[in-house]
Amino acid sequence: MSQGTVHYKPTFMNIPEEKRQKILSVAVTEFANHGFENANINTIAKKAGVSVGSLYKYFDNKTDLFLTSVNFGIASLEMILDSVVNSDDDVMGKLERLIRIAIEFSRTNSELIKLYNEFTGEGNAELAKKIAGDMESITSNAYKKAIIEGQVAGEIRTDIDPGMAAFLVDSLLMNIQFSYACDYYCERYRIYAGEDIFLKDEFAIENILRFIKAALKMEK
Repeated sequence: MSQGTVHYKPTFMNIPEEKRQKILSVAVTEFANHGFENANINTIAKKAGVSVGSLYKYFDNKTDLFLTSVNFGIASLEMILDSVVNSDDDVMGKLERLIRIAIEFSRTNSELIKLYNEFTGEGNAELAKKIAGDMESITSNAYKKAIIEGQVAGEIRTDIDPGMAAFLVDSLLMNIQFSYACDYYCERYRIYAGEDIFLKDEFAIENILRFIKAALKMEK
């Protein structure tokens, strides 16, 4: 689990790991497909093989189950980002790896990406604030660190603020993830890049990386 804010009761950590993973996996699917307001606790409990009463022994309310489900995905994201940002690759090598990971992660974890897309459109401002605090601080710190290191190494131009650069890179990568997992974004991607774009990963990676390089790379 992420090291951010905890939204579950201590009893949740007392059950077997397999059972915890099952509950969170089912919850992610339910929230991703139906949204926070329309997600059904009874459905989650039934599909996870637990009683509704047991769920409320693990979480105070539906909001805490939702936030824990989001953090379930954030924990995976944090491990991936750490492995890339702390590698010995130069900054452009790191960015290429992040693009490849964004595409592959979206395909293999489409429900998580749909969940992220769902909460970005939720009308619950307080909920969105909690999620942003847990999630965006991780990506923000990781991308800023990579960009600052690139500036120090002379790989990234120094007339761009690291925070703004990190925000723009993150926005691009988030859009890429949505474009490989969410129906609306997938259709939008086809319109712009062609019907066969999902069969042309190397073409997509090459063009995305070229676009980022043009914006960030130090001129020789």
